[in-house]
Amino acid sequence: MHNKIDVVIMAGGKGERLMPLTLNTPKPLLKIGDKPIIEYNTDHLASSGIKNINIAVNYLSEQIITYFKENNKHKIHFNFIKESKSLGTIGALKLIEHFTNDYILVMNADLLTNVNFEAVFNNFLSKKGDALIATIPYKVNIPHGVVETKADFVTDLKEKPSYTYYSNAGIYMFKKECFEFIPENHFFDATDLIEILLAKNKKIVNYPILNYWLDIGKPEDFEKAQQDIKHLKF
Repeated sequence: MHNKIDVVIMAGGKGERLMPLTLNTPKPLLKIGDKPIIEYNTDHLASSGIKNINIAVNYLSEQIITYFKENNKHKIHFNFIKESKSLGTIGALKLIEHFTNDYILVMNADLLTNVNFEAVFNNFLSKKGDALIATIPYKVNIPHGVVETKADFVTDLKEKPSYTYYSNAGIYMFKKECFEFIPENHFFDATDLIEILLAKNKKIVNYPILNYWLDIGKPEDFEKAQQDIKHLKF
């Protein structure tokens, strides 16, 4: 996999919901157990054979750059992309001069996950998608009988149904040509790009994550991560 995909980790956010922890430390460098959040991701990518990693940085960026200069046991070649202003969850990709490969994995730095990146990539190839969104399946059980209607008429009765919804996990895969739709120097989220691709009838693959996944956004997520890491296998 290592010579087929490029990787971009988005690490520019302020982590405002985790203040005061993020007052002097960028969120990706907050420690879960004995190492920073982002390092779990770089280590996990390295174990998948990835040797080159782009990291988009903004808030307290020098700390992240310095950290990886001093802590790089896997001899990863890091390329830091500095945002001069906040560019959303994918806008910074326009600052990357060129990609080596046709497939690019984009992920948020503040995720704790042991998702199998090789499996994500193989799934993307086999489905011949233009882009892929990794998702977290949520099953919702309705405890009552549901009456389905259209206008004023009943169309169906369902007894205590369950529905599965998918929420965005902050891990994406794109074919390189998708990036031509990212505007220059604008705040632009990955979801904005996906919406454009959908409007252009591009093929977007849904990849449900069945492994461990946690988005560390709020203090309670941070606390949960501290407990979960004790048992988590990478």
